[in-house]
Amino acid sequence: MSEGDTGSETGQEVIENIASVELKGSKSNAEQVRGYCMYDWAKSAFETSVTTAILPAWFAYLFLEANGISINTMFGEMSSDTFWAWAVTGSAMMIALVSPGFGVIADRTRIKMKMLKYLTWLGAGSTFLLALAPLFPISIQWIWLFILFLTANLGLNGAGVFYNALLPHQGPDDEMDSISNKAFAYGYLGGGLLLVFHLALVMGVSGTWVIPFAMASSGAWWYGFALWTLAKVPEPDIENEVNDLDIKSAIKLAKSELIKTFKEWRSFRTLFFYMLAYFFFIDGINSVTALAGVYGIAVLGLSITDLIMTIVVIQFVAFPAAFFFTWLAKMTSTKKALTVALSAWCLVIVGALSFAPLELANHEEYDFQFDWDEDHYEVRMLDHEALGDGDADRALDDSFSHILPTEEDGVGNATSQEVSQFLALLDDSRFAASVNGSSLNGTIALGIDHPTNLGDGKLDSISIAARDNVWAPLGLSVTMQFLLLGCMAGFLLGGSQGLARSLFGKMVPETRSTEFFGFFGFFGKVAAVMGPLLYGLLSTAYDSRVAVASLSILIIIGTVMMIWVDVDDGIAVAQAEDARNRGLDS
Repeated sequence: MSEGDTGSETGQEVIENIASVELKGSKSNAEQVRGYCMYDWAKSAFETSVTTAILPAWFAYLFLEANGISINTMFGEMSSDTFWAWAVTGSAMMIALVSPGFGVIADRTRIKMKMLKYLTWLGAGSTFLLALAPLFPISIQWIWLFILFLTANLGLNGAGVFYNALLPHQGPDDEMDSISNKAFAYGYLGGGLLLVFHLALVMGVSGTWVIPFAMASSGAWWYGFALWTLAKVPEPDIENEVNDLDIKSAIKLAKSELIKTFKEWRSFRTLFFYMLAYFFFIDGINSVTALAGVYGIAVLGLSITDLIMTIVVIQFVAFPAAFFFTWLAKMTSTKKALTVALSAWCLVIVGALSFAPLELANHEEYDFQFDWDEDHYEVRMLDHEALGDGDADRALDDSFSHILPTEEDGVGNATSQEVSQFLALLDDSRFAASVNGSSLNGTIALGIDHPTNLGDGKLDSISIAARDNVWAPLGLSVTMQFLLLGCMAGFLLGGSQGLARSLFGKMVPETRSTEFFGFFGFFGKVAAVMGPLLYGLLSTAYDSRVAVASLSILIIIGTVMMIWVDVDDGIAVAQAEDARNRGLDS
């Protein structure tokens, strides 16, 4: 039997047999669609300001303050970006295990909107509580962020299963690309506007309350705008509804229906094959977006402000790109437009490997600056809060606190011997120092963990070559490098996420939408486990650049698999299943 066959009939025959039956409304309801899109607007506060822009940097900073660059665990030496990858992995795994079963139950009972509400409470509430971290000792703050980020992600990913399952109920198949991409466009714009506000706070207002306020306002934004969705999007009608389900019978129903679905996978072979392709390519894409922030801080040495500015630009590039890819899908097909976006993602990851902070050229760019003044060296620091509680940082502070300046006095004093001893201790640190004047004039020291110190990693040769031949001649700082590639990533986000969801929605039976979107969520969340897990393992065994390179392999596998996805067959099978469930196939 060929891939287009469905039982004794081909996919084309099924389409012809039920062509006269309207399985979905002829036109979407504009107010309802707007309400649906507003949930993307709402949750994007967490996905932009929290997950991508502010929280990774805050987490990395607090981790650094408490532990230094890394800590030794039973799994080996782990840095802040490795811990972050494990946080993403843990929350995704929890949702992956329960989403298919929840999907079965939601297709038999009217609980889609109720579950969306409850999981929004969990996600938005946990986001709000992130703001309480400063109430704890510094050694506990990063742990508090780790735990609350886990629970917020549980809310986000769980709500996503039910939210995505509502997509096929918002309009006919020929509007699916438009509705899905419009929802993502709302998300890019809403998240971008809030992020502009947060950027203005970070850049223009001083005080320890600024970042906690950003966390609290993100939670309030998520919950507040989600109320619009809950008010405007109705609970979809259900064929053959099961009433009065208790916990025991619900579990039994979910188990039996999932077994049945697995047994009939051949009837939905195109849909399951697409989910497998999706498993790989969405893993790569989501891992890049989830880990970009902490990678920028921990590996490239970006500041929180640099990172937020880049994310703002990405959001506003992705907004019009979503509509561009809707147009491209109409001109070609959803599958072709998605494949174009996926192919370009591989170039983005290759570009990420070439990121390289420019070598320090001026005395004033070094973390510690020693300037001769008649009979001693004046000591200045680029950042008075740079020293944390890690082993290397504490060793410097314990040994040389008497010569280092405080924020109040601004300048310290040191003898030539003290400067020489300081430079010798700097080798195992993340800092750089420069000496100007007297016998040590021109001496520099570059710590092994300083962002500009490249050469020890397996793929550092790519970054060094790019720095020597591209970035340095053009005078592009690592912030500008990150920004340029971020624009390209934003453009591709505007197409790949929306089209991936709408393509699946076209091939899903409306009468079993939550069940199959539960599987969609399962594949997506297991994929979300695999990417960060791969990143965590490889960054622990090798380094972060090797871990980033591994993500391109996942996207390539998914892109190649798209060649064998027969979309017409998938749509035909979905329509036949809906006709059977509605008693229209007799």
